Amino acid sequence: MTLVVIGPVTNDLVVIGKESSNKVGGATYFQSFVFEEFYEDYLAIVNCSSMDLTDDFPDSNKVRVILKDETHYFINNYPFEDNLNVRTQLSNFANIPILKSDLENILPETIDAFIINPLNRHDFPKETIDYIKSFEVPIFMSVQGFLRVPKDKVNENYTIGLEGFDELASILDGVSSIFLDEAEAIIIGDDFNVDEMVITDGSNGSRIISNTELKIDAVKCDELCDTTGCGDTYMAAYISQKLLSKSSETAGNFASLIASRKIESFGPYNYDK
Repeated sequence: MTLVVIGPVTNDLVVIGKESSNKVGGATYFQSFVFEEFYEDYLAIVNCSSMDLTDDFPDSNKVRVILKDETHYFINNYPFEDNLNVRTQLSNFANIPILKSDLENILPETIDAFIINPLNRHDFPKETIDYIKSFEVPIFMSVQGFLRVPKDKVNENYTIGLEGFDELASILDGVSSIFLDEAEAIIIGDDFNVDEMVITDGSNGSRIISNTELKIDAVKCDELCDTTGCGDTYMAAYISQKLLSKSSETAGNFASLIASRKIESFGPYNYDK
């Protein structure tokens, strides 16, 4: 089964306490490390302004780049080294949409599922979402990016706010699973035509809502090092198991374990650890 994972790759600045480092980021980037270990038949499609950003992917042969004029930039600031659940973010809110015409010539002939990873509302116009839906295969979607809006400007970047919007219901319509956190779930509610909602809440675990609700406990970490990309890692681990026909409970427990392991080291999930 060929899985197509679409969304921006980013230039990130990660600040933990007084230490800072520049990193490659973006949901599609973090997820590729999980799929490389647990679901190798995937293709990552990213939008950015530099081919060099794909050098850090686990297998650059599985990456296709849609070149744009800008690259998403994020500052992830964790002010308390002993509490990585607290984070502030800034972004340049790059306006580099992934268009239907961008995808038409680079998608593989056989597609069994899509993952859609917007980082802001510009990334996936409604026309692109409708085109992806036309393949009539399962779609797994991160909601957070659709809710992000720029707030106060700080130097060249903006603080990030979260707001719902009227078109979101039609974007989510018919999606297999949506992924979001508890704060985002409060904003959008639950009146959507989706098969499943997967709601994460950091060290408090996660909830999986379909016909019933499952509570998934977080797996305790031996050491908290880096939570950036933890939600993306959880999402990829969960999807890898669902595509292997595992139950939602099994997939959720597996995702919780893999997310915990990711937090124990810096950067993306380290499958050689």
